[in-house]
Amino acid sequence: MDVRLNAWVRGRVQGVGFRWWTRARALELGLVGSASNRPDGRVEVVAEGPREKCEQLLKALRSGETPGHVESVGEQWSDARGDLTGFIER
Repeated sequence: MDVRLNAWVRGRVQGVGFRWWTRARALELGLVGSASNRPDGRVEVVAEGPREKCEQLLKALRSGETPGHVESVGEQWSDARGDLTGFIER
């Protein structure tokens, strides 16, 4: 059963290739969703797919191997809506 992960990434994550990097990791994992800059400086990541794959993406976001500098990652889990295709940067 697929799930939806909403993650909010705080730190120096805008203008450093973070969304592109996140999209590449998500596509490698076969996830759909988006990575969007927020007005408050965070990046919001929405991903849908198998829970194990979403957890791998979350682990990657927290790995310290991202572009820029991640201070914290908030997460929220819910049932997949099935309304996403591809993985886009906004």
